[in-house]
Amino acid sequence: MEQTKENKMGVMPVNKLLVTMSLPIVISMLIQAMYNLVDSVFVAQINPDALTAVGMAFPMQSLMIAFQTGLGVGMNALVSRYLGQKKPYEAGLAATHALILTALNYVIFLIVGLTAIPAFFSIQTHSEIIAGYGVEYLSIVCCGSLGLFFQIYGERILQATGKTLLSMVSQILGAVINIVLDPVFIFGVDFLGIPAMGVTGAAIATVTGQIIAAAVGFLLHHFHNKELRLVFRKFRLNLGTIKTIYAVGIPSIIMSALVSVLTFGMNIILKAYEPAAATVFGVYFKLQSFVYMPVFGMNNGIVPIIAYNYGAGKPKRITDTLKLGVICSVAIMIVGLLLFQLIPVQLLGMFAPTDDMIRLGETALRIFSVSFVFAGVSIVLSSGFQALGNDFYSMIVFIVRLIVPTLPFAWLFGIIGGVDCIWWSLPVSDLLGLIVAILLMRRIYKNVISKMYDKQDKSSAQVQQA
Repeated sequence: MEQTKENKMGVMPVNKLLVTMSLPIVISMLIQAMYNLVDSVFVAQINPDALTAVGMAFPMQSLMIAFQTGLGVGMNALVSRYLGQKKPYEAGLAATHALILTALNYVIFLIVGLTAIPAFFSIQTHSEIIAGYGVEYLSIVCCGSLGLFFQIYGERILQATGKTLLSMVSQILGAVINIVLDPVFIFGVDFLGIPAMGVTGAAIATVTGQIIAAAVGFLLHHFHNKELRLVFRKFRLNLGTIKTIYAVGIPSIIMSALVSVLTFGMNIILKAYEPAAATVFGVYFKLQSFVYMPVFGMNNGIVPIIAYNYGAGKPKRITDTLKLGVICSVAIMIVGLLLFQLIPVQLLGMFAPTDDMIRLGETALRIFSVSFVFAGVSIVLSSGFQALGNDFYSMIVFIVRLIVPTLPFAWLFGIIGGVDCIWWSLPVSDLLGLIVAILLMRRIYKNVISKMYDKQDKSSAQVQQA
């Protein structure tokens, strides 16, 4: 079946297109950030150790998301490129391969959930109480991650064709279900015969929301995503297609997984200091998601737009999208910076904080937020690299931002100035990441985008001569 008209990603004005593509994703990701926050707010009412344990579970949860979102990025880049080239059947084959790989991702983390969770927590904390809460929570989340993996797949396959509003529906539904079930399962409801399950209840609420959202996402794709159909008849795995998906996806997986490495490494470093330090770091990651999620949501709209127009040979739409993305990202990050600078104590107050948490957290939030604007620009430019097939550049930027030199700096700054000095490792690394991102974008513009302009100019000249 051939496309009879141009996809909106190739013809709609960029300003309007970025809004229509990104706004639903931004809203849904903000709601996701809210239910992650609500999870911690409810768990904090149990006791500070439970809150710390859920924070320490974040690296593993982030790693699961990294595996699947990286696969989704690879799928979407290939699917959008095929659609831009008017090859819907090949796009469907790519999406079907990604479905099989999604099931494989789940099997991997099911095994992790059954075998590796106690060791994961023993490395991060000396407290048997915190480790006990963590194992209780994360074992359920890993073993029940089928919903997480297929929820992300369902969202991405809708986003690949620009149906971000439908993607938002499944995300919001999963988030709302989780928010509603959290207090029910954590604290129990006597008249319904539901016992208080503590952190186990938080994990069950999370898994339940994800499974329902996954089912809804697949139904929305089946009934409304007519432009992209999965191909099962005479289907055979093609190693070339898998390689192409992961050529884009693996760098994205590595970049996203760096967040897991960062938080895991920071927890190990902070273990040498007062217990509240690790709790503050976990709380920061919950709060900063409200700042970063809108930028990531916008990038989910940017990647298919750039990839489509790269396939369609439209360089001006690529540069216009990048410029607008940077402007919007900086605006979002400035709002986040002001909030963290002006009301850090009020933000911490949502987590039933101890005096030590307030003392450490007020300073930490103000220092961490210095990095927001630097990171915002780097994230948009990195998304441009991914969409243009230069994922190695994205990986370089993220490595500089999140690993080299963040963890070495954190260790060194801690020796020099104690725990309050450790927080400066993130702003310093994000500034270095921004410098690297700008230099790489200048290079990719010269080697890729400017050549597309030259080719377009030659085509226009030939048409005029004819």
